[in-house]
Amino acid sequence: MAGLPRRAWEGRRRGPAGLLQERGDRLKVLIPEKLAEPGIELLKKDFDVDVLLDLSADELLEKIGEYDGLIIRSATRVTAEVIDRADNLKAIGRAGIGVDNIDIEAATKRGVIVANAPESNTVAAAEHTLGLMLAAARRIPAADASLKNGEWKRSAFKGVEVREKTLGLVGLGHVGAIVARGAIGMGMKVLAYDPYVSEDRMRSMNVERAETTDEVFENADFISLHVPRTPQTMGLVNEQSLAKMKPTAYLINVARGGIVDETALYNALKEGVVGGAALDVFAEEPTTESPIFSLPNVVVTPHLGASTAEAQDRAGITAAEQVATALRGQVPMHAINAPVPVGEGAEFVAQFSGLCEELGSLLYQLTDRPGDTLKVEYRGEVANFDTRLLDVSAQKGLLAPMVFEPLNFVNTPILAKERGLRLETARISESHDYTSLVVLRLDGEGGENVVSGTLSGPKMQPRLVEAMGFDFDVVPEKHMLFIRNEDVPGMIGRVGTILGEHGINIGNMAVGRGEPGSRAAMAVTVDEPVPDDVLKTFLQTPGFNEARAVTL
Repeated sequence: MAGLPRRAWEGRRRGPAGLLQERGDRLKVLIPEKLAEPGIELLKKDFDVDVLLDLSADELLEKIGEYDGLIIRSATRVTAEVIDRADNLKAIGRAGIGVDNIDIEAATKRGVIVANAPESNTVAAAEHTLGLMLAAARRIPAADASLKNGEWKRSAFKGVEVREKTLGLVGLGHVGAIVARGAIGMGMKVLAYDPYVSEDRMRSMNVERAETTDEVFENADFISLHVPRTPQTMGLVNEQSLAKMKPTAYLINVARGGIVDETALYNALKEGVVGGAALDVFAEEPTTESPIFSLPNVVVTPHLGASTAEAQDRAGITAAEQVATALRGQVPMHAINAPVPVGEGAEFVAQFSGLCEELGSLLYQLTDRPGDTLKVEYRGEVANFDTRLLDVSAQKGLLAPMVFEPLNFVNTPILAKERGLRLETARISESHDYTSLVVLRLDGEGGENVVSGTLSGPKMQPRLVEAMGFDFDVVPEKHMLFIRNEDVPGMIGRVGTILGEHGINIGNMAVGRGEPGSRAAMAVTVDEPVPDDVLKTFLQTPGFNEARAVTL
């Protein structure tokens, strides 16, 4: 079964944030590559941090089992073997955008959150892209080298202007959008291919939409790549696509190595199929020997896209923040393999995560022999946004009492699938009684059970508003008691008496009732768990029909 093995958490205790911690120890974070000092200091406030630079692959395998968190840059490869040895690992942070040096599938199967810093080096990468474009267009590196060699050859280095030329972008994400703005500021036309960006969005950026990559290759004077390295993008620029380019066109790649077939590019440049190229990344890195380096119409740099002081600081701090968030039991904003709310309302939705997990746990504990379909309804304002995080939160709460592995936002969907738990969601734009309402339904031995909750007040405090077929209004607490009883005088007093006789203090109580004199229910928060013998006392007392202890 997926998730951390037994040895990864046996003998541990829960920390204040619900984390699994070694007895008496803080969680440990390993940093095997140079990271900005502010990021390291941020982590040291709450965790033990080991900065062990330049670990070999074997040394990483040997040491990784000690650590709960790992922060890397591009040099460290986190393979499936590394993750298999990482018995305690809960989070991997990548100080940068690309995560192709991390086995995401293996991490997900083990319940390890992977997060990156996607916006940390966007400005640096975009500026480097524009710099390389201008350097190639005006032949600046060659002219610089010639003059430093004692030559004055003005006529030998005649370049071209970028104004009124077309810049073609393959990918219009964070970096591509900044490049587009810079190019438009220099008087260029921008043509972009990105199937995930709407036409309205492109229009608002003054960018013309291309329907295919071929349209970009055929029409652009400068072509810049802004896509991740995936099986689909490997070799995207090949002999066929290069043949479609104008013979005066330039190719720029500050994205990832491997997207460009370097042999095909070398031949195209040498034979005059394309005018020139500017490359910052390569299929194999580091590399100091490539036939491309010998060509006069090429500008190359050693993967400097993110190499600014500002970008390095932002990447380190962001990666540290992401790992710290994950180790506190929350979902990092830039998680790669966990359901992070996106778009408008993301922060609003995230506030409902804890409520949904509590509702899922409560529903399981109130249901005898629960069925295999969890139904979640989002009503009111919350129904208008991306609620995938809340889907997983509800499943997490429901599954927690059933599974042996510790659950998180990565492995919960996998474990739910393995146990045959189906999820059905519904959205209802109106909620008559509450601004937003979350309703969970689950079939059990006695029929369908329903629990509902909302957030209220300026602090968005969780409120339980429905359970056991009755309406309540109570703040969920760690230890609770749910009672069904006859609606007759004195029942509330009997509850207090029974709990008092057993030394259990009541924190709060909410009463739900049907028609006067029929049946009623109580939701009681208490300071400690209610033992089985107390529950039996309730059931042996006239007027009480059901008593359940719940721990959230």
